[in-house]
Amino acid sequence: MAKDAPTGNLLRVVPEQPIDGDDPIRAVLAAYTRDVIAAVDRTLTEFLATEVGALDEIDAAMGDFAATARDYVLGGGKRVRPTFAYWGWRGVVGGDQPVEPVLPALATLELLHTFALVHDDVMDASATRRGRPTAHVAVAARHAADGRNGDSARFGEAVAVLIGDLCIVWADQLLARTELPAPQLLEVRRGYDRMRVETIAGQYLDILGETDPANWSVDRALRVARYKTASYTVLRPLLFGASLAGADDPALITAYTRYGRSVGEAFQLCDDLLGVYGDPSTTGKPAGDDLRTGKPTALLMLARQLATPAQRRALNGAGPRDEPEIARLAEVVVDTGAVDRIERMIGERIEDALSALDTVAVDGTARTALVGLASAATRRSA
Repeated sequence: MAKDAPTGNLLRVVPEQPIDGDDPIRAVLAAYTRDVIAAVDRTLTEFLATEVGALDEIDAAMGDFAATARDYVLGGGKRVRPTFAYWGWRGVVGGDQPVEPVLPALATLELLHTFALVHDDVMDASATRRGRPTAHVAVAARHAADGRNGDSARFGEAVAVLIGDLCIVWADQLLARTELPAPQLLEVRRGYDRMRVETIAGQYLDILGETDPANWSVDRALRVARYKTASYTVLRPLLFGASLAGADDPALITAYTRYGRSVGEAFQLCDDLLGVYGDPSTTGKPAGDDLRTGKPTALLMLARQLATPAQRRALNGAGPRDEPEIARLAEVVVDTGAVDRIERMIGERIEDALSALDTVAVDGTARTALVGLASAATRRSA
């Protein structure tokens, strides 16, 4: 068995021999992540079956509503947050501890994520998510098809808000099932609550920026990235995992914080690029959405900062933008040099994250996984 290989039947063993392919770290990571995701999905499926059944007993319509929420929790997604939390935990405890006692906590992060996504889609008036209609759009379509009274769009938004609310309640319930001593679980909960507050803070700054993009800035766009994405995608899940392990080493917390902030910001900067240049068949969202709405991302703020007067006039133009106009503006952004600058910023953050891991002793397999995750989080197409 290879050094630092996991025991038990949850995760695969790191092979003694190199894995075929151009990226052996990512190949190893894929094998591990697949099993973590499967375990989290099993936990969610079993928990939600019980919760949906309980609501169905109240009224059949409640059962349908809860089933819709369940489907958005289980329907796709890369399970990024539970994965970072797992490796944060594993980095502390090593390969001999069974993961089953903390699986409810890991799965909790996916319920939190669904809450955030469903509400975010309402706020952004997004039509698609993960290649299918968003919750409020799907519910509105059913309302219209059934010939019900009232405005279908308004009904869809109201139900989507309730779906998000239900997911955050479910998250609290599931977290409470984590098999840890009460004082330790209370400490875990403190970090979890901070993650939720920072997520809401980042979301507020995000929608605030859309109301006054001309007076926004690159620094504020990066602050949004730090709180809306870095905090609850990488940094807080990683620290959440460390808390589940009872970590109290200041050096470890400092290293995880530096790694998590850097990878999380790089993750959002990658999202900024995908929001303009991503393939809709892969991202699950229309191409050029950020250009269409004028969303003040770091990419577009940099483009305006670096633009010539003529380029800036094009980027600041008002009114509806059709597909040819969006394509032309995407070329303008490239011509300003903003894309190159964002790519350099991503690289700098990944370099800083990997340097942070070198400052502290963590489980060897976890270190390999975190190195691979840093790469996979920023060299992706969705």
